[in-house]
Amino acid sequence: MPAVPGLLDPCLFRQLAYLDGKWVYGEGAQRDLAVTNPATLEVLGHVPMLSASQVDAAIAAADRAFATWCELGIERRTELLERWHRLILEHREDLARLITLEQGKPLNDARGEIDYAASFVKWFAEEGRRAYGETIPSHIPGASLGTVKEPVGVAALITPWNFPLAMITRKAAAALAAGCTVVVKPANETPFIALALAELAERAELPSGTFNVVTGDAPMVAGRLCSDPRVMALSFTGSTRVGRLLLAQCADSVKRVSLELGGNAPFIVCADIDPDLAAEAAIAAKFQTSGQDCLAANRIFVHRSIYEPFIERFVERMLKLKLGNGFDQVELGPLIHRRAVEQAEALVEDAVARGARLYGSDQTRAPGPNFFVPALLADVTPAMRVFREESFNPVAAVCAYDDEETLLRDANDTEYGLAAYVYGRDLACVRRLVRGLRFGMVSVNSVKMTGPPVPFGGVKQSGLGREGGRAGLEEYLATKYVCISDPPGTCQSAANRDSTGDL
Repeated sequence: MPAVPGLLDPCLFRQLAYLDGKWVYGEGAQRDLAVTNPATLEVLGHVPMLSASQVDAAIAAADRAFATWCELGIERRTELLERWHRLILEHREDLARLITLEQGKPLNDARGEIDYAASFVKWFAEEGRRAYGETIPSHIPGASLGTVKEPVGVAALITPWNFPLAMITRKAAAALAAGCTVVVKPANETPFIALALAELAERAELPSGTFNVVTGDAPMVAGRLCSDPRVMALSFTGSTRVGRLLLAQCADSVKRVSLELGGNAPFIVCADIDPDLAAEAAIAAKFQTSGQDCLAANRIFVHRSIYEPFIERFVERMLKLKLGNGFDQVELGPLIHRRAVEQAEALVEDAVARGARLYGSDQTRAPGPNFFVPALLADVTPAMRVFREESFNPVAAVCAYDDEETLLRDANDTEYGLAAYVYGRDLACVRRLVRGLRFGMVSVNSVKMTGPPVPFGGVKQSGLGREGGRAGLEEYLATKYVCISDPPGTCQSAANRDSTGDL
């Protein structure tokens, strides 16, 4: 068994699942799941392949805990969530190290993810106080009408490997603040950070069954979560293909479903922007998390008047990016597995065969089998796979455009609708582009667009619902309408004079 990977607090490295406040092994003949470091291919440790009955037990624990947690009161829930938040920040270095070990991203990026993840816990701990209902002016004599907000119940959270901590806290903090209990299924590539979060939840004294982490076969676990009627809500971040499958599986029990799915973000560079500045921004937007980001700039549209200068500056900066182990001073880490490298290679080969110009991509510089040296493909057209597919890798696709009408047609020519970027100075032009882009989020002259107050989510086949912000809390709340009439025989005169009283 590998040694604990150099943590200041070794107890954060857990190789067991967390059910009902207990650390458990798998049962039966199923083997444990090995977790490897994508940079070195070293086996970091193992997590249990839970049985179907153990997943059911986690759901049962969350269901039992729900009655107590939702009645605990918002002051106490806020206190516990804030304690959890403090513990996450206190263990920032260990948590960042775990992310770099199992996901591969540079250590500084991992530290940034810890801060980002913790911010959701803090924000929703406070926002839970504002789950307001409303008073409805009554059309019924002698009656008071209104609504209250109530937690929906047990929430299942299925999270990805690219932001393995932040995608848990963005969901779990909202659900817990609303009064729900949760069962988390982390990606098999990155389970250890989820289990470390469970360890800190236990130290924060979240009640048993409130926060559960299950590990094992993804289709089996997802199937149990989707089919169990005790699970009232499901939130998933991942590919559109898997999102469609989960949505169908939830149909029989009519669950509340929120999906944050794939993206194919256009990055638009207007004619009036400095091409050097735009290229720097596009580098950041494309290569964050080695391109393994649903917000990554997949298709870069540059006005023809500055097209070649933009490409020259982009390539110059791209060739200076340093690849390597996330514990070294690097800007790009590995891709999550070899299949991701093969996908990048296939996209490049297809585009070049169809006439694209290739810059970079000298794979002899790759420091290991899971690394892909960044590439820029110029003169990309809609006929190329890289234009159509979400390239979850460091392959940048650049197209020239001449007019707004053609630009918007090509930018919107995708099944996805998560995020878009616009860089320009002419505010009238920028406003037209913002209104014309069929995406759930548009960032103007900034790569950074996310955070706890933001209603994160897309349109078309990029998902359903929103995470973060007030809308993120609403995903875990049900609106209950209440009509309170005076008892029979009560004098109606006073009620008729004032029929808008509070509940």
